Amino acid sequence: MPRAPAPEDGSLFSFPIAWSLLVTETIRCHWAQKPINIPYHDKEWGVPVHDDRALFEFLILEGAQAGLSWDTILLKRARYREVFDRFDAQKIARYDEKKVRALLADPGIIRNRLKIASTISNAQAFLKIQNEFGSFDSYLWKFVGGKPIQNSWKLHKQVPAKTKESDAMSKDLQKHGFRFVGSTICYAFMQATGMVNDHLVTCFRYVEVNGKIR
Repeated sequence: MPRAPAPEDGSLFSFPIAWSLLVTETIRCHWAQKPINIPYHDKEWGVPVHDDRALFEFLILEGAQAGLSWDTILLKRARYREVFDRFDAQKIARYDEKKVRALLADPGIIRNRLKIASTISNAQAFLKIQNEFGSFDSYLWKFVGGKPIQNSWKLHKQVPAKTKESDAMSKDLQKHGFRFVGSTICYAFMQATGMVNDHLVTCFRYVEVNGKIR
């Protein structure tokens, strides 16, 4: 991607100028317009994820987003990783009331008791899924037949908020004891983890995400 020219005084380039070039010279999905979400859009969103811990992290963060913006979660993601033991489900499943109180007092995360409690119970459900299906990855990807659904949206308004696949995932996750996994949350999760490619066809990432795995 083109770099902004360096100032004549030899100092680092002017951030506003460089950012303007970054935004205007590349066609992206319409929601990627800020310093916090452009790197996420360009590097992560829509890339197929097959690592169990990464999938668990995305599911928890999508649930934490409920009623909020994804930008809010991105701003807090580093702190979430720190206080939730890098999303180690084995550790989270054993959190006690003392740990819950510490989390509720931490301004770096969403301090919602129900969301924190669901993270713990979801970790317990996650471990049961691993035991039953061999991996969280194999369990989740069966809802899309094991490979990404390649959509071809031209306009943002065409992108659905949920689908029959997310409906099925939501219903089954809830059956297995997960919470904060409604169909809309599940579809956002599927978009983030590359189970569906919902980059607009005009976005430079539409073709790039194919074949990439995390």
